[in-house]
Amino acid sequence: MTEPRPVGFAVPNWQAPPRPTGAVLEGRYVRLEPLNAEAHAALLYRAYQSDDWVWDYMPYGPFHSSAQYHRWVRETVANPDHFFYAIYSKADRTFTGVASYLRIAPEAGSIEVGNINFAPMMQGTPAATEAMFLMMQWAFEAGYRRYEWKCDALNAPSRRAAQRLGFSFEGVFRQALVYKGRNRDTAWFAAIDQEWPALKATFDVWLSPSNFDAAGQQKERLSDLTRLVRASGDPTLG
Repeated sequence: MTEPRPVGFAVPNWQAPPRPTGAVLEGRYVRLEPLNAEAHAALLYRAYQSDDWVWDYMPYGPFHSSAQYHRWVRETVANPDHFFYAIYSKADRTFTGVASYLRIAPEAGSIEVGNINFAPMMQGTPAATEAMFLMMQWAFEAGYRRYEWKCDALNAPSRRAAQRLGFSFEGVFRQALVYKGRNRDTAWFAAIDQEWPALKATFDVWLSPSNFDAAGQQKERLSDLTRLVRASGDPTLG
């Protein structure tokens, strides 16, 4: 008699979660609003202006006029394959970045965060971390089981950011894409729902005002906290 072959663990009462609904995501440091060309494009273009390097690993950009960026936003938000947020920094009192959900697969319980582009003024701030936390929180609380992050394998800052935020390294897809006339190997990272309670606790600790001194310097490093949760590290980063 043939022995039973191994199969995946049961997922009882599974129901597909909803697609992103357009809810405003409100935090202590940021507010995320559905991206809108009329409301956000001019302010975002001003935040990005003169910093063309922020587009190095994006499949689009740089944009050399406000009208050009406005047109890109208008056309992009009309595409139902992804859902973009504009990120408002409460400290800077303006919009300083965007990020989107994409590869949205409710039937699989999987969703990706991508198209992350923070203006230099936002990079490395609590606002940037909280924006990523709010999007992750919405996804898991909506019922998604898997939350993905992918980037150009040569984009070391993005790979470090993924690990810092608690994503586990899952490998590199070689020659995955061609963009801007060049090859892209894609590094894959993900967090899963079983890790979310512990990850949420680490974000709550790190984002608390008590974690920052009078000069705004962090006391606990988020990467030290999430290291205890991640299933695997990125070997290229040590």
